[in-house]
Amino acid sequence: MKTFFVKSLGCKTNQIEGQIIAENLIEHGFSRTKNSKRADFFILNSCTVTSTADSEVKYLLNKAKRDNPNATTVLVGCIVSAQRELVETWADVILDNSEKLKISDCLEKKITEKEKVDTFEHVFLKNPTSSRVSIKIQEGCNNACAYCIIPQARGKSRSNSIENIVEEINHLTTLGKEEIILTGIHIGLWGLEWGKSLLDLLIEIEKTEIKRYRLGSLYVNELDDNLVDFLSKSRKFCPHFHLSLQSMCNKTLQNMKRKYTVQEELDKISKLHKLFPNAFFGADIIVGFPFETENDFKETMENIKLARLTKLHVFPYSKRKGTVAASMEGQVPEAEKKARARKLIEISDDLLNKFLERNIGLELDFIFDDKINKFGMQKGVSENYIEIFSKENYPPSKTHKIKLTQEMLGTQGNF
Repeated sequence: MKTFFVKSLGCKTNQIEGQIIAENLIEHGFSRTKNSKRADFFILNSCTVTSTADSEVKYLLNKAKRDNPNATTVLVGCIVSAQRELVETWADVILDNSEKLKISDCLEKKITEKEKVDTFEHVFLKNPTSSRVSIKIQEGCNNACAYCIIPQARGKSRSNSIENIVEEINHLTTLGKEEIILTGIHIGLWGLEWGKSLLDLLIEIEKTEIKRYRLGSLYVNELDDNLVDFLSKSRKFCPHFHLSLQSMCNKTLQNMKRKYTVQEELDKISKLHKLFPNAFFGADIIVGFPFETENDFKETMENIKLARLTKLHVFPYSKRKGTVAASMEGQVPEAEKKARARKLIEISDDLLNKFLERNIGLELDFIFDDKINKFGMQKGVSENYIEIFSKENYPPSKTHKIKLTQEMLGTQGNF
């Protein structure tokens, strides 16, 4: 029996696909090992969102070969789709995003020729171990943001069908799961190819037995009035918005080729605050984008405070070969990018602490992991994305109503 070790880098979609890869191989007679040095196949499910991610891929593959010279190294995912010519010699087998979900066939037959896929490949994790389960509803992206290589890696947007998604949700409810997270590369484009919208999907999800659902990253202009009104009346929607803002300066947004303005950001977030007064507002922000001046950065900082966001996921801009921004003039020095990132992280910490203080004393519904950390505690996550740590040993995957206290709050994780 051939053994394999799989490591996934990057986003939540990649993490789900890494689990699917493992499940696929096990179903086809492969055996998983937790020791990469004993694996017949070392599989690296790659990310290519930054040049740092590329360097990590190359380092991990070289290390795997040093540690286990007899292993077959298998490189799969975004870096292959985006930069196949670059990585041809990096691993013994390379598979892009259109091939990796059929990895058992590819390994058995040593398939390395690129296969173009124009439809969504419906493969899902049948036995998830997590208490809160992510469901991949969409693949690819139709945008052409100046800094991003993901459309080249993942292809155009394509959607999973309502029937497939509902089937997966029904399967999860039979396993006792009570929360799902709808994820993808750009879920706001779900259903576009059929003239449908994300709202059409949510209407059908509301009919299932799942207790609550959470949305992945969205653009502010994708949260139209009909969708927001529907979510405000839902008893299943978790009041947690992860907004792909990237900047809150009009000049920078325009240079990034984003399709909205700062005023649209502020107006939409203000409306969401009114309808969801206890919601968590996470946001992605890139600092040090080409031509971003100190005044531009200060504008973003002030608007972040004005928007009353909860937590920021801050990225210093990284040049990505093959993107428009990589060849732009006006590149910001690395030291300045890091300094701006530190300032935003400080703002983020302050915003998060204020949000947590507002929630102390409230009764919230928490779902706990089944894993116990080194301190003998379980992590629980509320509907509005507050993390707590408890020694009570709550049954996992189920909601538990708990009054939040200061003592319960621990280090907040990434969103």
